Amino acid sequence: MIELNRLNGERIYLNLELIELIEETPNTVIRMTNGNKYIVIEKGEEIIDKIINFRKQVKNIF
Repeated sequence: MIELNRLNGERIYLNLELIELIEETPNTVIRMTNGNKYIVIEKGEEIIDKIINFRKQVKNIF
């Protein structure tokens, strides 16, 4: 799971395996495979970096 922040500052944790699409319109909208959408403060590139870092951490554990 990755930590992100909604526009109101609320912290959320998303299962990166369920992310279908990240778009900037200009706000960053994350669409999940289950149909849920989240608007977050982080930009797309930052979210991708968080996903890569998470996967590296998991790989080092196993």
